[in-house]
Parts: sequence; structure tokens; C-alpha cells
Amino acid sequence: MRILITGAAGFLGSHLVDRFLAAGYKVVGVDNFITGSWKNLEHLQGREDFFFIRHDVSKPLFLAERVSGVLHFASPASPVDYLEFPIQTLKVGSLGTHNMLGLAKAHEARFLLASTSEVYGDPQVHPQPETYWGHVNPVGPRGVYDEAKRFAEAMTMAYHRYHGLDTRIVRIFNTYGERMRPADGRVVSNFIVQALRNEPLTLYGDGSQTRSFCYVEDQVEGIFRLFHADYSEPVNIGNPDEFTIRELAEVVLQETGSSSSLVNLPLPVDDPKVRRPDISRARRLLGWEPKVGLREGVRRTVPYFRHRIQEDDARARPIV
Repeated sequence: MRILITGAAGFLGSHLVDRFLAAGYKVVGVDNFITGSWKNLEHLQGREDFFFIRHDVSKPLFLAERVSGVLHFASPASPVDYLEFPIQTLKVGSLGTHNMLGLAKAHEARFLLASTSEVYGDPQVHPQPETYWGHVNPVGPRGVYDEAKRFAEAMTMAYHRYHGLDTRIVRIFNTYGERMRPADGRVVSNFIVQALRNEPLTLYGDGSQTRSFCYVEDQVEGIFRLFHADYSEPVNIGNPDEFTIRELAEVVLQETGSSSSLVNLPLPVDDPKVRRPDISRARRLLGWEPKVGLREGVRRTVPYFRHRIQEDDARARPIV
């Protein structure tokens, strides 16, 4: 079978490409490289079962060859990115989702939307089940991402109900691992890069806010299973183990052997105080739960960032 993955050159999208190729699928990857990188896909160059299209899915895309699945993962996904590209984020969540739903409908293909735990906002229910409607500030800085994803979910369910389209929605909680950009602004990549450079680790607020961190291998497996499941309502995919940001910093310092100190900065506007998925639905429907704990996941991720830093430093050296 042939599937299309948007955001294919991104951190998570590129791992999904690998997972579907390993399962015997032919994959069409689409990306406009706003935040993605060809570096994440260059290992696939020359393969006959992978085809890449450089395209902004906020504009219509036409495919001559039939696809049986469309996985919509195109979007800036870190605060640094969606605050730098607020209009593009809103457009890919609205116009991009509409275009990809239309493509799936034209091909009679299954559609999977990459949504996010950000639809829960700064939650007043903890942990967050899929039945919780969220607590989001629609006009705050983070609203460009939160509301784009909430709209995308509504559009997906409208296509499911009105057109009978076969749809899936995954709500992704904080994910980390190889192929993250060193400067993408997410807390795991921030801490690891700062620790490897022996720079102070920046904690926003007092570091008592919590997150639940899912290693990319676990996240991709959950999404892969959801794509093949018979369920159209949203499903949380994330690691239910909850850590304070300060605890994450301590794990990173231990696993890197860094002597970095900690420094506190003001908390960003509307930054969630807690975040933890209720994965009862994923356990029941998919037989899925994460296998990689935070310490092991960080241990696996550190060598990737060490190599990236060495590459960046080598490019920065003057030629003499």
C-alpha cells in the first residue's frame, strides 16, 4: 500500500516514514522545510519505495497515483517555531488540514491527524483524558498552535460525520529523541544541548511545572497502531510518567556528566502547570503503552546531540 505523510522531514514525521517503510508500505513524503530538514530523510535517498515532494500543504496538492492513507503531521510544533511562524501555523492547521482531508476523500483513503496535548491548554483536569475539553486561551501567544489543532480536530470529525471519511486523531504528548533540532526550543533538546556545552540549564519559573515525556520510538509505535485500529475519536499517545522540569534537568545533568548550573527565567504566558496523559483508551484499543523510561530515553538521545554539536562546531570553525 502507498501512504502520504506530511511533515515528513520533521522530527516525528521522519521517524514515521521509517516505521511505515519497515512495515512494507510505499511512502510519499511531503514537506516545505520551514522546520523540517532533508538531513532527516537523506538516508532514504535512492529507495524505490520512497518518493518526496517539496510542497506547502496549505496549498492544494494533487497526486496522480492512488494512496490508501494520509497522515497529516505538517506543522511547526515547538513554541519557538510557532511563535516565529504564527500565520503559517494557523494556515497549516486550517487550510492544510482541509486540503489533506480533501485529498484523502478523493482517494478514498484513511486519514490520520496529528493533534496535540496542547488542545488541553493549561488543564484543570489532571491527568487529561480524551473526554476533557480543555482550558485554552484563544487569543494568547500559544493560541496560534492550540486553536489550529483544535480546529483541525473539528474539521477532521466533520469530514468523518458528513462525508463518512475513515479518520483517526492522535493527541501527542511531549515527545523527544533523535532528529530533534538542537535549537528547536523544546525543553529536552534545550537541556541536553546546554548540558553538553556546559552552559546553564534554563528553567522557566521555579521548575515545579510537570510534563510527561515519551521517547520517539514509543510514540511512533502508538501512532502506527492507531492508524491500523478501527476508532475515530481522539486517542492520547504519551508516557504517563510525570516529572517536574527540575527533575528532568537533574536526569540530563546525570546522563551527560555535565557541570552546568541551573538558572531560572520568567514563566512564558499561558505555560501549562501540569501535563500528563490518561492512556487508558490507548491501552484498551491498541494494546499499547510506552516501554522506554525517561532516563533510558535521555541516555539514548544524548549521543545524537553530541554528534550534532560536533558537526555544528566543525562548520563554525574558520578555514585557515
